[in-house]
Amino acid sequence: MEPRVHAITLAVEDLDRALAFYRDGLGLESTGVIGSEFHDEKSGAEGAIAMFHLAGGLVLSIYPRTELARDAGVPYGPPKSGEFSLGHFVASRDEVDSLVARIGGAGGRLLEKPRDRPWGIYSGYVQDPDGHLWEIMHSPSVDLSAP
Repeated sequence: MEPRVHAITLAVEDLDRALAFYRDGLGLESTGVIGSEFHDEKSGAEGAIAMFHLAGGLVLSIYPRTELARDAGVPYGPPKSGEFSLGHFVASRDEVDSLVARIGGAGGRLLEKPRDRPWGIYSGYVQDPDGHLWEIMHSPSVDLSAP
């Protein structure tokens, strides 16, 4: 296996609400909900999903929690936050502050106001409407122009 990830799929309770958050809160572009016409006879999963194409070829998808559980063949259970976080680097401290504020205005929840961390970054934590953790960060040592 080559050391890379091509897609991240987040389980969400309400696909339309999550789509609005990721478009309005994070400013990600998407064609909207796709695949509504598909149904998997074997798993019972419906196909409706929304996708966001990110830099470097990474795809971020949001998929209803019930359908992801069906598709993967795992028990459907309550959501649990804090198992992992997704990180997003921006070019400046001001961009951290601005994006964290915008996320809060789009249905996200501020968990930790942006601040200097002892390991050399400036960051804050927010949650999307389904509890997924996002750390919005600035680090002078991260080159955002690199692929």
